[in-house]
Amino acid sequence: MNENTQNRSPLEHRTPSSGRRPLVAIISDLRQVGLHPFHMVGDKYVRAVERCAGVLPVLLPAFAGSIPEAELIERFDGILLTGSYSNVEPHRYGRDRQKAEDLNDPHRDATVLGLIPNAIAVGVPVFGICRGFQEMNVAFGGTLHQEVHKVAGLHDHREDKDDPLDEQYGPAHEVRLTPGGVMAGLLGQDRIDVNSLHGQGIDDLAPNLKVEATAPDGLIEAYSVGTATTFALAVQWHPEWKAWDNPVSVKLFAAFGEACKKRMQARVL
Repeated sequence: MNENTQNRSPLEHRTPSSGRRPLVAIISDLRQVGLHPFHMVGDKYVRAVERCAGVLPVLLPAFAGSIPEAELIERFDGILLTGSYSNVEPHRYGRDRQKAEDLNDPHRDATVLGLIPNAIAVGVPVFGICRGFQEMNVAFGGTLHQEVHKVAGLHDHREDKDDPLDEQYGPAHEVRLTPGGVMAGLLGQDRIDVNSLHGQGIDDLAPNLKVEATAPDGLIEAYSVGTATTFALAVQWHPEWKAWDNPVSVKLFAAFGEACKKRMQARVL
């Protein structure tokens, strides 16, 4: 799929040379391309976090535990958990596989499911998107619907893959923000329109997480980590898509970037 590669000058949106940018890890997928495995990240995530959060993004390979978590946590000022074509393996949240065919990434699971709560516990800002939203819930002990469209009372939240990309990523439905919640405070709104490109979703929300937004059918669309001391927020939709043209996305990435900057400043004192 075209990942919205933009033909823009590399000098645009660059942080002034007088300021060092926070270092943000973007989790990679491990995917087979031809005969070789590759660590991969969608271009749209890299561009969104660089342009709208003002950070220096680096790709974090799916090490699957070969690098100590403490070393990774020490090096980074923030972590971005991206969407993916793959899903968290069901055994990670105590369920049997319900889909006849599913793309999984056990190396990514092994890399992030322990890293997420440990990073948040020591004050690393974390932003989860789509798969990242789902894996954060699993990391804290929650469960997932493997096929939302087959759950009684829930809508079909998948995109039409035959539509042009701008239609796939266009507004699909409204979400209602939790009054007094973290997201409502960041956005200054009580409702927003979001896109919808996911087949899985939250079933049981982990005890440590707080609902920040819900879809019209009641499906959880955003949450925060209740015990976090900094930005620790996840959304089911895709704010990274042309983020710089979406006021809601700009605010979310800017808040994430500001939290990363504060961690960087605290670490260098």
